Amino acid sequence: MLFDIDGVIRSVENSYRLSLKKTVYKFCGWEPNYRDIDNAKNEGIWNNDWDLSLELIKRHIKSKNLKVTTPQREDIIRCFEDFYFGGNPNTDSNDWTGFIRNEELLVEKEFFTLLNVNRISWGFVSGAESASAKFVLEKRLKLESPPLIAMGDAPDKPDPQGFLYLASKLSKSSLGNKNVPIAYVGDTIADVKTVINARKEIPSQKFISIGVAPPHLHLTSRLRERNLYESILKEAGADFILNSVNDLKNIDHYLFRKM
Repeated sequence: MLFDIDGVIRSVENSYRLSLKKTVYKFCGWEPNYRDIDNAKNEGIWNNDWDLSLELIKRHIKSKNLKVTTPQREDIIRCFEDFYFGGNPNTDSNDWTGFIRNEELLVEKEFFTLLNVNRISWGFVSGAESASAKFVLEKRLKLESPPLIAMGDAPDKPDPQGFLYLASKLSKSSLGNKNVPIAYVGDTIADVKTVINARKEIPSQKFISIGVAPPHLHLTSRLRERNLYESILKEAGADFILNSVNDLKNIDHYLFRKM
C-alpha cells in the first residue's frame, strides 16, 4: 500500500498551502483562497505547488490585465521555500522557522505498525521535497528509513513511474496478475490519475485508487464542498473514498487483499 503525504499523512493547509497563498500574493497582490487552489488542483496537472503558484499568478495578471512582470520560476521557488522552511532546507531541521512547523499529523506511528502486523508492505509517493517528506516521516512519525519517492526522484504525478518503481520494489513478485493488489491513497485528481496511468502501463496488475478529501474540507461548515470534492475524485476514477486514512485500520486484511 502506497500513500501520498500531503493531505493524507499530514495537513498542509497552514504550511504548503499557506506558503502558496503568500507567494502568489507577494508577486501579484492577490491571495487565492482554498477554493481557488482546490479548483486548480482538480484540473489534475498541478501537483507541484511551485508550478501552481506561478500558474495562479499568471492567471490573475491576465484576468485583471495588470501591468505586472511575471516572476521567474526560480524566484517563485526561493520565495516559497522561505515561507515554508524559514531556512535552508539542506540544514538541520531544528533551525527551520517556517510554516512547516504548523503541520498537524493525520496518523500516528502505530498505524504503520498495524500494517506491519497484517503483513501489508507500505511506502510513500509524494510531490513534496525530500527534506520536507523525511522531516514528517522520520523526525515526527519516527519511521525508520521509510520507502519514499519524493520530488526529483521521479517525474511528477500523474506520471506513474515513481509509483510503479516503488510498488515493484516493495512487491515480493513481479507486477502482474500473480501479484497482490496495490493501493495508492491520495487526496487529489493527480493521485487518482497516477493509478489510472499505472493500469495503462501494466494492465494485468490490480491497482486500487483510494481517495480522501483534504483536511480543510472536513469542517462541518464545508460538508457540501467536501461531498462535491469526493464526487470529483470518484468521477476521476477513485475506487474508494475514505473519511480518513485511519479508516484503513478497520479493513480486514484478507478482504483488503481480495479487493
